[in-house]
Amino acid sequence: MTVPPTLSLIPDGDSGHAQWRADLPRWRQLVQARWLHALLAGAVVDAAPAGAWHLFEVGEGPWISTQTPTIPGAIWLDVQRFEGGPLWNKVPDDLLLQQLAELGIRHGTTVVLAGRKRVANARAAHLLLYAGVSDVRLLDGGTQAWMLAGFPLTQDTPPKVLEPLASFGLTQPACPQFLVDTVQVRALLQQSDATLVSIRTWGEFTGRTSGYDYIAARGDIAGARWGHAGADGDVNDMSAFHTPTGLMLDTASIEALWRSQDIRTHGHTTFYCGTGWRASLAFFYAWLMGWKGISVYDGGWLEWTNDPSNPTIDRQRLPSTQPAHPGGRGSTASEALLWAGGPPPLGVRSEVGA
Repeated sequence: MTVPPTLSLIPDGDSGHAQWRADLPRWRQLVQARWLHALLAGAVVDAAPAGAWHLFEVGEGPWISTQTPTIPGAIWLDVQRFEGGPLWNKVPDDLLLQQLAELGIRHGTTVVLAGRKRVANARAAHLLLYAGVSDVRLLDGGTQAWMLAGFPLTQDTPPKVLEPLASFGLTQPACPQFLVDTVQVRALLQQSDATLVSIRTWGEFTGRTSGYDYIAARGDIAGARWGHAGADGDVNDMSAFHTPTGLMLDTASIEALWRSQDIRTHGHTTFYCGTGWRASLAFFYAWLMGWKGISVYDGGWLEWTNDPSNPTIDRQRLPSTQPAHPGGRGSTASEALLWAGGPPPLGVRSEVGA
């Protein structure tokens, strides 16, 4: 990859070179803005890609329709190429692999992902891992972290485009275990060593809101635990997992957050949200932290509520009509665990709530 003309070399030994996360077993896969800047500028960096590598700026829709300024040298990746309505699930496997090849990605390519929306970046990262890309790296904090570091963006210039490849190099996804469907979730709910984790806001989890203008049903999957997300009213907010500047929290803080809801590393852990983006970020962070047996329920709340036979729970219909936020004023530890764990006998229903 050639050095973009708007970048300059960071001197070797500069304090801005890589600051790797010692708390992450997969530390290479979460890169910092100054490491990426040095790599793009042609400097010798720690943990450099071993072979071909590309930087992608993740967005929604074709670049020509957004005109989004990008990191110099980045290739535009429209995440919507990887999913389709009406449920916004992953496209069929053969199409996913074809899309990757058309973007110039083979299974052995190192892919670095940036972008302004961290959940979209994570959605792309998760599906690349599912497909079998062996070296997927996420820019910690996304393009905002790049800008906060004082680095330039390319203005009003179409991002570079790679020549399409004949093949992704695999005929089927290498890591199908990273994605589960509704049938598998129903089975997981019956397993004592499996945990279904709702990466949705407290308002969504307790049924105050569906979170989406195109999802009518309120409540959550009966038996799921609350894995946290961000502020009510913003389905792209994952501030519970980030520092004030948008970087990933340390492992101890994230695991403490989950442990408070009895979400632990043993067994199988499946993350879901409304349609898959927030769950993908929780998955990627758990993957960085070395968690095993993890997956994303692609369909999420949207697909689950499309089938009235799937069990759901609306906590607004429980005897306490205003559930206390776990750990908040007026809530006890036992109440926090009640909202996190399996559904209590009252308030559980098998029809879709309104």
